[in-house]
Amino acid sequence: MKKEIVNNIIKETFFNLKKQDIIAMPNAYHKEFCKVAKKFDLTINECEEFKNFVNQLQESEQIEIKSKNITTIHEMIPMLLNKISKDKINTLSEIFDKSMSPSISIEMNEDLKKFSVKIGNSPALIFEDEIQKEMQKFIIKRFEADKKVVKQKTADIAKLVTLMGQCFNDAIDSSGMGSVEVSSIKSKIQSIDIKKNGMEELSQLQLQLVYAAGLIEDRMSNVGAQLTNGKSDIEKLQEKINKLETELDKTKKESIKDHLTGLLTRKAFEESVKTIEHQFLRNDTQFAVVFFDLDYFKKVNDTYGHKAGDIILSTFAKVLQKSTRDVDVVGRYGGEEFVAIIHFNLKRELLKYLKRIKAIINENEFLYEENKIKVTFSAGVAIRNNHKSYDSTIQKADILLYKAKESGRNKIIIEDGTTI
Repeated sequence: MKKEIVNNIIKETFFNLKKQDIIAMPNAYHKEFCKVAKKFDLTINECEEFKNFVNQLQESEQIEIKSKNITTIHEMIPMLLNKISKDKINTLSEIFDKSMSPSISIEMNEDLKKFSVKIGNSPALIFEDEIQKEMQKFIIKRFEADKKVVKQKTADIAKLVTLMGQCFNDAIDSSGMGSVEVSSIKSKIQSIDIKKNGMEELSQLQLQLVYAAGLIEDRMSNVGAQLTNGKSDIEKLQEKINKLETELDKTKKESIKDHLTGLLTRKAFEESVKTIEHQFLRNDTQFAVVFFDLDYFKKVNDTYGHKAGDIILSTFAKVLQKSTRDVDVVGRYGGEEFVAIIHFNLKRELLKYLKRIKAIINENEFLYEENKIKVTFSAGVAIRNNHKSYDSTIQKADILLYKAKESGRNKIIIEDGTTI
């Protein structure tokens, strides 16, 4: 019966478009199809999706959509983009340009200059996926290029310091021995009693040798002292270089952590996955990929402000971090999305982990100033052993997350059909 109704809706949709002399392009067809479906009092998921999206917008935006008779997502996108201030777009473009230059790497500067001209001429390009991916590549490329140059320069300085230090050691050792030898020669000359032999000329020579030996001794003592001081300066320089290398290592560690939540960034998480995937292929371990997403998070930001949203994100991250073992990995995937790799032997171990996190979030409220904010989350869980690759596993977890949100939110769906 429903199939017959759908066929009638399709026929009437094409009839109406032809009658209005409108080409049946995807957007026009979708708009007319939803209108006819409403007439037949039939609920279509694709049509309801637009309503759900509109309900998440601000009230002023909903009124504007209604007044302009906008009924599809394709018609709504230009309206939302026009709300973004051109000055803000230009400012965002300038901020990216300034934050990326100057770079230590000369080659990097040339590439960045070309890209900056590109987005400078058309700042709105920064909203396109390809441009954003290119911006992300520039950020990563600049960090790696600058780090490489700094490490190279540090290594060259370290080599020079090591060589100079060795030279100073050799010089100090040499001058020390020279002073001893000269002192010995002077003592021997002073002990000779040439006058007993009546050799006046040799007596004069003795005085000259003693005087010369004294000068040499003083000079070499001064040189030794200067070299010792020089070595001290070199040691101080070596300490500064060691400190610089420590700071570089610290910066590297900080770059893998998300600044707000303290969890691994998406890039660092994906690097960790490579090691886990290698262990899986070699040792046949078992793990699950869990995709978390906070429900109605946009509404929280609109109601209480972004500062409240940040507190909720960081607190939720702490719950995940404290509930996740060291052998497992958890990271912030983007926005209000989080992802975790959880190893397990028996299914009940995985269920215990998932139920513990759900209980903590459901039984508590987030506190912001004097507001108690109730927040829930949805999650999709896929098992690596059931898939040919990690990529297909995380895609399945993403699909299950979407299913959890579409079917009412505040639930966890595992790929075997189990729902928490």
